Amino acid sequence: MELWDIYDANRIRTDELMVRGEVMKEGHFHLVVHVCIFNTEGKMLIQKRQSYKEGWPDRWDLTVGGSAVNGENSQAAAERELFEELGISVSLKNVRPHMTINFERGFDDYYLIEKDVVLSSLKLQEEEVQDARWAGRSEILEMIRSGEFIPYYESLISFMFDQRKHYGSLDRNK
Repeated sequence: MELWDIYDANRIRTDELMVRGEVMKEGHFHLVVHVCIFNTEGKMLIQKRQSYKEGWPDRWDLTVGGSAVNGENSQAAAERELFEELGISVSLKNVRPHMTINFERGFDDYYLIEKDVVLSSLKLQEEEVQDARWAGRSEILEMIRSGEFIPYYESLISFMFDQRKHYGSLDRNK
């Protein structure tokens, strides 16, 4: 049984908990994290979800993602997801997400990091992940169009590729 902390609309943690899978009450929100690893060639590490996963089975996805569990902050949840799903250890202490996207029932933090990961060193979590590989922007966008990838907005994928080395919304090189 996975327990989630409940947040209010201002992202302040309440003292309430919920069990994953239960219907959320009005005014309750939870925290989700995504980590996108890019290599020095500018490709993103993507994973293929297991065929028996409840959501988006057999589709390719970002490097990792998942819900924060009881007592975790965003960074701890992102570190745990990376380690659980792919066996990758990183420290995100004092690292802020590159962006947060609000959705109907929560907050989605996105971390964009650069790390040259050797695919053969990955330890895929059997319950979640069936494969992993590197892919460029245009390849991921084509996979979204063909239905092989979770249907993220194409502009979000492009934004992540553009933002992977910076924080903020200004191009300081111009």
